Amino acid sequence: MKSIREIYKIGKGPSSSHTMGPERAAKLFKSRNPGAEAFRVILYGSLSKTGVGHGTDRVLREVLSPLPTEIVFSDEKLENAHPNTMDFIALQNGEQAGFLRVESIGGGDIRIPGSQLAETEDIYPENSFAEISDFLKWRYIGTLSEYVEMNEGPEIWDFLDEVWQTMKRSIAEGLSATGTLPGGLNVQRKARYLYEQHPREEAPALREFQMIAAYAYAVAEQNAANGTVVTAPTCGACGVLPAVLKYAQDTRHFSDRQILRGLATAGIIGSLTKRNASISGAECGCQAEIGTACSMAAAALAELYGQNLDQVEYAAEVAMEHNLGLTCDPICGLVQIPCIERNAVAAMRAMNACNLSYFLTGSRNISYDMVCRAMKETGLNLSHQYKETSEGGLARIYDRRRRK
Repeated sequence: MKSIREIYKIGKGPSSSHTMGPERAAKLFKSRNPGAEAFRVILYGSLSKTGVGHGTDRVLREVLSPLPTEIVFSDEKLENAHPNTMDFIALQNGEQAGFLRVESIGGGDIRIPGSQLAETEDIYPENSFAEISDFLKWRYIGTLSEYVEMNEGPEIWDFLDEVWQTMKRSIAEGLSATGTLPGGLNVQRKARYLYEQHPREEAPALREFQMIAAYAYAVAEQNAANGTVVTAPTCGACGVLPAVLKYAQDTRHFSDRQILRGLATAGIIGSLTKRNASISGAECGCQAEIGTACSMAAAALAELYGQNLDQVEYAAEVAMEHNLGLTCDPICGLVQIPCIERNAVAAMRAMNACNLSYFLTGSRNISYDMVCRAMKETGLNLSHQYKETSEGGLARIYDRRRRK
């Protein structure tokens, strides 16, 4: 299994697969073709359907500038290819001088079919939660965060500290911002409004929801506004984990060092899901993004609250199980509706999953490995209309109403 560094990437929103991935691919192709006079990029699948809304064309032109770049939004369906596939063509004297096919597989990562160049080496010998659990119990290791340090080395804490400081800045910046998000939907920022409300003192549960929702909105709105965020595991789901960790720090007074251990545990859940299922909305729907983020957050909380390994697994499993089938149908291809609100709902669901694991772990029937396989199977069987193409669900209904 890969390093958890592959899960947490710091960069600009609004989409890890539609902006971060293509940006990396464009930089790679540009470096390989220094003699090019112009470029052409052909986008397929989800990249073609929602590339404008996600800013794919904008980021490609920025990276490939100052050379002229033609962006082609293709309707061609590629057999046995990832839904986020793009072809890069370098031109000299009007003729093709270079070619590269790249797949943006989620979380800002790219894959070149038939090549190992984009692959990093495995850090963890174990590739399932069951394998990890058996190893930890055999070695009398109590937590996933210890397991992370054992495999990644003590330097992982400096990396996670940078991740956590970036997450906190995203929350602070999002809470201070007002106005309308870009893209044309006229979506008003709501994080600051949520945070500044004053619910009744006799309603502590309402205050908890208010704070968590405000934090989740703050990060998700920063992402929608092309601000700097951390993929956790993607840009579209970047508000879930920081929201629950910030709330836990506020209310339980955890130190930053303790929060990093929650991030380490969450990273393992994200890595397992990425390896054994998917974190790509274009491949498996929003269950792959928000569902994974919810599982990561639930597991992180369980670690922070001192729950045992079985309880951590159950928290992650409950969180994913109740996101199964979640569709990815962003209106106008923008990471705004329903994406921003969905981050807040998932953050609360992570809290509930963690609380449920405290009481019921001993009675569970489903493992995290099982729910992970179910998520992949469900995702692969979802219609392409519900996998980040904006052709079905809310995106289609909203578009039809606007046309009327």
